[in-house]
Amino acid sequence: MSRRRHSDENDGGQPHKRRKTSDANETEDHLESLICKVGEKSACSLESNLEGLAGVLEADLPNYKSKILRLLCTVYVCKRFMNPVGLLNARNYNFGGEFVEAMIRQLKESLKANNYNEAVYLVRFLSDLVNCHVIAAPSMVAMFENFVSVTQEEDVPQVRRDWYVYAFLSSLPWVGKELYEKKDAEMDRIFANTESYLKRRQKTHVPMLQVWTADKPHPQEEYLDCLWAQIQKLKKDRWQERHILRPYLAFDSILCEALQHNLPPFTPPPHTEDSVYPMPRVIFRMFDYTDDPEGPVMPGSHSVERFVIEENLHCIIKSHWKERKTCAAQLVSYPGKNKIPLNYHIVEVIFAELFQLPAPPHIDVMYTTLLIELCKLQPGSLPQVLAQATEMLYMRLDTMNTTCVDRFINWFSHHLSNFQFRWSWEDWSDCLSQDPESPKPKFVREVLEKCMRLSYHQRILDIVPPTFSALCPANPTCIYKYGDESSNSLPGHSVALCLAVAFKSKATNDEIFSILKDVPNPNQDDDDDEGFSFNPLKIEVFVQTLLHLAAKSFSHSFSALAKFHEVFKTLAESDEGKLHVLRVMFEVWRNHPQMIAVLVDKMIRTQIVDCAAVANWIFSSELSRDFTRLFVWEILHSTIRKMNKHVLKIQKELEEAKEKLARQHKRRSDDDDRSSDRKDGVLEEQIERLQEKVESAQSEQKNLFLVIFQRFIMILTEHLVRCETDGTSVLTPWYKNCIERLQQIFLQHHQIIQQYMVTLENLLFTAELDPHILAVFQQFCALQA
Repeated sequence: MSRRRHSDENDGGQPHKRRKTSDANETEDHLESLICKVGEKSACSLESNLEGLAGVLEADLPNYKSKILRLLCTVYVCKRFMNPVGLLNARNYNFGGEFVEAMIRQLKESLKANNYNEAVYLVRFLSDLVNCHVIAAPSMVAMFENFVSVTQEEDVPQVRRDWYVYAFLSSLPWVGKELYEKKDAEMDRIFANTESYLKRRQKTHVPMLQVWTADKPHPQEEYLDCLWAQIQKLKKDRWQERHILRPYLAFDSILCEALQHNLPPFTPPPHTEDSVYPMPRVIFRMFDYTDDPEGPVMPGSHSVERFVIEENLHCIIKSHWKERKTCAAQLVSYPGKNKIPLNYHIVEVIFAELFQLPAPPHIDVMYTTLLIELCKLQPGSLPQVLAQATEMLYMRLDTMNTTCVDRFINWFSHHLSNFQFRWSWEDWSDCLSQDPESPKPKFVREVLEKCMRLSYHQRILDIVPPTFSALCPANPTCIYKYGDESSNSLPGHSVALCLAVAFKSKATNDEIFSILKDVPNPNQDDDDDEGFSFNPLKIEVFVQTLLHLAAKSFSHSFSALAKFHEVFKTLAESDEGKLHVLRVMFEVWRNHPQMIAVLVDKMIRTQIVDCAAVANWIFSSELSRDFTRLFVWEILHSTIRKMNKHVLKIQKELEEAKEKLARQHKRRSDDDDRSSDRKDGVLEEQIERLQEKVESAQSEQKNLFLVIFQRFIMILTEHLVRCETDGTSVLTPWYKNCIERLQQIFLQHHQIIQQYMVTLENLLFTAELDPHILAVFQQFCALQA
């Protein structure tokens, strides 16, 4: 012991410092835990929990003020009703002022960083602080006046004006009553300006964002129109609502004595080229009060309760989406769940996010795992609601957006795989008598194909009734055209036999070239000197035989592509060669869409084919029978994403090289060092090369989109002309699928396509184009107009 004390004294008491630091960290962690988990797993009321928390925080303010400020600003963005700020302000006025300033600072930073979703929650938090007597109502009204004044700005995108109007309107369920009591004339003026703006704003974009094209049984309303109707009804009902938790009412006698703070003057940051605003939305409606006649009544679509419940459920998902078990538990323990048909609300909100266009807020598979978890938590009730929802979605397939149908297929097949593929398929037997290209039979076929990817072929045949056999996927086997006796007369048959022997004997690339050298070219009489200009027969014999022998697994196929990469590159040197490699690969694996997808992916990665070749192949006549199948569009979107990643990768390398050069220049100017000129020269050469690579990649990217849109325009125009000539209806299942696939390309890759808008408008989407096709481009332009 004496030695330890002696050591402490000689070391200047360092262990004590370490212990103090450790104690401080433990206290901070304890504070964070208290603030984050207030009200969770507690037998006490929320009010008593808040009072206890306020007491603890007040005691720790002298030592941990900055930590407490930061936590309160971030944690309660989504848990506004649980915040103890009102009580803290009543006990410590200066802290209340610092907190309000910190919130305004964070709001400005969020807007500057284009983090508009967080900014909405911050505005609502500030609004709720009016109810807690922390912020004076007149200063909140002044802030909202500044928000709505953005609608008068000129030469700014509509989405900017939309966001500020939405931030104002979406805060009113929490604070509208208080503001109207204090400043009714000013609020009426803000309302009049808001109404004037909503009447004159453009809504060209709406059809592109609707899950269903039909308004029956539920209208698919634009989000600001729906919210405006909800707020109008709330105002008419004298701001009475029954679903917002207001624990601060229990402390009204304390809070009403507190001094209030005025918000500092808030001017919305000006619009800049870097500003990226949230896209408009369409409100997803699936259920109404008739769908659950026995339980509590579901609030109407224009009641503010519907908005509040949905917002709170979205907020729970946003806060816990990475932890599906926690997320599911939070959803089913939603406060006030006995007053509403909670399971219906949860299912509707989850599908609203899954089907949100252009993209869901989180990865698709999260919603699948969340619904599975919810079914486990509520086995007696939620699976029945989910089955009812699935039935409704199936019944409305005829008017459902194709992108949403894709997500429905992926969700439903994944969900079934977790429940032994059990489903009452007989209930969907109406699809058996319909045109195979109609939405319902097409949906069932695609679901069964996806189920097969998660199982095996025979299992799928066993789970569906025999009457559904026509919709079952084909056995995913390789089709080798040189494999049976009837193929003896086919051109190239003897070469195919030689190649098969050579492959089995582990032949080299040179030996394969030697075998292929004498294959005649059906396109010309005399081949060129090297014998390797575009020769479709050479490609056919080589690709057919190699893929047949490597058909055992994905790995075998990948190894074959890698080993004979040189042969592939030589045969597919020209654009026609690349296209023919894809055609032959498709012939071999036409019954195995997953194999086709992974082989195309591998061929792009190894540069056997390029992205433009894949796009041209997808729109070729050989794929016309499969043009509307889901796997084809998964391949195209995957191809576009690869192109986009390639461009971003080179751009990042260029930026890093420029930053490195700038650092070298700075170091040289600081040290007055002339010896680094040579290093500068090397870097400048590297930057020049990277600049050329970026320009080349961007040109390739632009060309890919031009090819895709040009081919869309060609096939859609042919369809429209044919229908006009024959006097038949344009609106066939094929046309609906095709025009919505065009919309899908625009929506899924909107950030990249925005860069090439001028080129697209000047070259392809001109005023002379058929209005049916041009309308899609105009809807896309309106999204960020």
